[in-house]
Amino acid sequence: MKKTLVATALFGLLSVTSAQAATVVGFKVGGDIWNTDASGTFNADSNLGNATGPAQNYDYGSETQGSVWVAIEHPIPLVPNLKIRENRLEASASKDSSDFYFNEVNFTGASTVYNDLSNTDFVLYYEILDNDLVALDLGAAYKQMHGSLRVDGLAGSELTRTATQRDIDSGVVMAYGSAQVGVPGLGLFGFADIMIGVDENGVHDYSAGLGWQFDGVALDTLIRVGYRDFNFDVNRFSGTTQDMQFKGAFAGVELIF
Repeated sequence: MKKTLVATALFGLLSVTSAQAATVVGFKVGGDIWNTDASGTFNADSNLGNATGPAQNYDYGSETQGSVWVAIEHPIPLVPNLKIRENRLEASASKDSSDFYFNEVNFTGASTVYNDLSNTDFVLYYEILDNDLVALDLGAAYKQMHGSLRVDGLAGSELTRTATQRDIDSGVVMAYGSAQVGVPGLGLFGFADIMIGVDENGVHDYSAGLGWQFDGVALDTLIRVGYRDFNFDVNRFSGTTQDMQFKGAFAGVELIF
């Protein structure tokens, strides 16, 4: 009789726990404003358009960029959590004289380059640690590029106004890690997020900084400030060879439901 009661109690406890776990699904939404300084080069075509020519230098300026994301975390064993982040990254620069081929167009006068490296991160990760003191997520990501490299300028011996571009629409497989160290009772924490290219080892996306968490009844609010560095050093990626870097301070907010 006692064994039956114990078994019934354990079954009931497991049923309640399972039912509660099935409903414990968390959602995170957030966004950052990022003040970037852009720098770098892209390589011209050869005269025949079949090989890589000299790197072209332009003096890029500062731009205000942005990122938004949503994450879904759940208690299902072995199934990774999901985060999707959209990153806007654009830079432009001009110079008074040019002498190079791009997309089989011979630019011979003043030109302007528009480099759009906007991308979407699809991240699958596991929560290795999750407590008030230390949190650690590890996983993998796929950074899908959806930008373009465009040159607009004067071309040929007659200096004809011409524009041409190549779409940058390939993806990069990346390793992902995120760590957070908090101060219990104060809501203060330090964080670092790292994405490192696997098939393109010249691509990385790092960020680190400080944050404050404010606990609420229906949701928690996190305010973050820090520094982010995105490097895109690729060879014949979507038909382009370039070495671009965006870096600078950012500030943002995240809501946890």
